[in-house]
Amino acid sequence: MGKKIINYIIKIFWIFVIGSIFGFFAEMLYALVYTRTLEIRQGLIYGPFIQIYGMGAVAYYILISNIQEPKKAFIWGMFMGGALEYLCSFFQEIFFGTISWDYSHLFMNLNGRTSLLYCFYWGIIAVVYLKIVYPSFQKMESLLDKVSIRIITIFFMLFMIFDITISCMAGNRQQERRQKIPANGPIDEFLDRTYPDELLNRIYNNKKDV
Repeated sequence: MGKKIINYIIKIFWIFVIGSIFGFFAEMLYALVYTRTLEIRQGLIYGPFIQIYGMGAVAYYILISNIQEPKKAFIWGMFMGGALEYLCSFFQEIFFGTISWDYSHLFMNLNGRTSLLYCFYWGIIAVVYLKIVYPSFQKMESLLDKVSIRIITIFFMLFMIFDITISCMAGNRQQERRQKIPANGPIDEFLDRTYPDELLNRIYNNKKDV
């Protein structure tokens, strides 16, 4: 039982990482097609990760993997993706005072946080996941028992924990700077010095202040 739990955690972690990397390149391709410019969009300070796609990949694995019919997977993917987009946008605004997307101009949007069109995209991705991605995951499950994979996973987990933590801390401190809150202690001073507004605005080039 312990081994199964460990393997499940490892699997969920790598699904999150792979989904986050996929999102990075998907956003870059989307910007290239629709704006004719090469935009590097990141969800974290370090590395090619957009974590909403990682969370979506995990949700697909948990909710859609056992679905057999593509039509059902499409519908589930639409609702799940729309809910995930809405919640991520909502909590980003609450905690950091920013949003990374605004669909207010689109038909049938919900507070600008999600829309029918993007729910449709999430549904298509769900079908692709069910037919192509999930079978590939199943074939790679045997790799989880290798000691080398477990060692790599531990180090990469530590890196991702650091990356997510420092990204949240830097984003929160940036919001405090916008509110004219002075640095309170050495940690705030470190964040102000290492992650100034110029750097964060360049990394999160598609975010908007609320």
